[in-house]
Amino acid sequence: MKLNKYISILMLFTGMVLTSCLGDLDQYPRIDKTPKDVYTSVENYEMALAKVYGSFVLAGQNKGGGNEDIKGSRGFDYMRCYFNLQEVGTDEVAMIWHASDGQTELSYLSWDATDPWVFDMYYRIYYTIALCNEFLRYANESAIGDFSNNEQATILQMAYEARFLRALAYSHALDLFRNVPFVTENDPIGTYIPPRYTAQQIFDYIESELKEIENQLPDRLNVVYPRVGRGAANTLLAKIYLNAEVYGCGDRYTDCITVCKKVIDEGYTLEPEYKKLFNADNDKRTNEIILGFSVDSQNSVSWGASTYIVCGQCSATFGMELGVKSSWEMYRARSPIVDLYGSGDGRNLFYTEDRPQVIASLDDPNSGYFYMKWSNLTDAGSMANEVDGVCTDLPLFRLADVYLMFAEAFLRGGQGTDRTTAVSYVNSMRARAYGNESGNIDVAALTLDFILNERVRELSLEMVRRTDLVRYDYFTTDKHIWEWKGGIPDGRAVDSKYNIYPIPYAELTANPNLYNENY
Repeated sequence: MKLNKYISILMLFTGMVLTSCLGDLDQYPRIDKTPKDVYTSVENYEMALAKVYGSFVLAGQNKGGGNEDIKGSRGFDYMRCYFNLQEVGTDEVAMIWHASDGQTELSYLSWDATDPWVFDMYYRIYYTIALCNEFLRYANESAIGDFSNNEQATILQMAYEARFLRALAYSHALDLFRNVPFVTENDPIGTYIPPRYTAQQIFDYIESELKEIENQLPDRLNVVYPRVGRGAANTLLAKIYLNAEVYGCGDRYTDCITVCKKVIDEGYTLEPEYKKLFNADNDKRTNEIILGFSVDSQNSVSWGASTYIVCGQCSATFGMELGVKSSWEMYRARSPIVDLYGSGDGRNLFYTEDRPQVIASLDDPNSGYFYMKWSNLTDAGSMANEVDGVCTDLPLFRLADVYLMFAEAFLRGGQGTDRTTAVSYVNSMRARAYGNESGNIDVAALTLDFILNERVRELSLEMVRRTDLVRYDYFTTDKHIWEWKGGIPDGRAVDSKYNIYPIPYAELTANPNLYNENY
């Protein structure tokens, strides 16, 4: 393993800057020797920022993750790790590959501080934070004095994006691990050992960063996809406000409603065709997608991110129907999830032929329904590409999620709206799903349990399920049981410590400031 014992801090990220480009910055990754060699032109700043964006979906410098960024890991990208930690242990996903891919403990809610996916997720988060910190060290006013006024303005604007991406990574650290090390561009480079911040301190930092940069980011009409805009900052604020009580940071439901309103007031609208949000032309859905990560077969080839979701859901039996030549047959829906969809619901996207709904065992590929939500098809219905992953971008924030957070925050006591408004937002999604108003609900049907179920129907496989179940106190308790929860066919409650993941053991040995309360 080549991780330095002070990789706490990859964040310390010395030496060289690794750069690549996404979207409108189309190049394969390259390596420059030192930061001083890199930060000499606006174009190089753009490439360095693209590397930060790319760190969420790419695992290395070469196509598909070769020449990996982090030595000693399994070599997978940030969002593949995030999908596993947010989905595999929940009622949404039964992972056929659990044994061969080191996911048995995730599947059964029985991991410990040596789990390989927990390790990878932790270091992916801090690798991205390291890239952000490195960028920001060279993107402040004192560092860019030799550039023209226009160039300085461009670089400072990119710095706001980097600060958002760092806040996003810290929000994942908060949600998954709670009390974590904290470092910014203002801390020393080298063998500096970061302090342990409490969940409250991390929460306060994320909130202050997002509030400070909110009005510096472009609005919906001026943001260039897939770059960060104001709507993304407010959506991330909404997410941490909705979960604030779980984090031990108090009741912030009114604040959640306030920032959801800001996103809605920017003019985002629901995409009329639900399935187009998850196809190979979904980069066109900027009416609803507030933040998405670019994935394609030319400039950002990934075996994780959306490739992992699209190919992983497919069996060879129907993979070509979804534009996928390489069907991984990796996971299915655990059976209680399927029952939440009505027969007229257009989000009821499962392959059900010749297989029972109930999963006999996680290893059995012949039981359990496969998802058919995601595809590698263009709007015209053709395969987007035949090799090198998929061309489907990975939506992280959508207007539909904002509507659901708005309604849930109201039901949890948030002020500043009313039940009729909350129901109207929910019914707008249901009218899209059903094609008419037959699936609409009345005001009396809007309950917290309804919202949780609606979040499954609308947001399945979008990496929110674990967080939702933890917020409802359903993830580890006997209040909600699903097949194979806790490692037995009928499911069972597990220790409440599994509501959060442990700091990896390797990190505890490197940073004496860190510890796990329950592991």
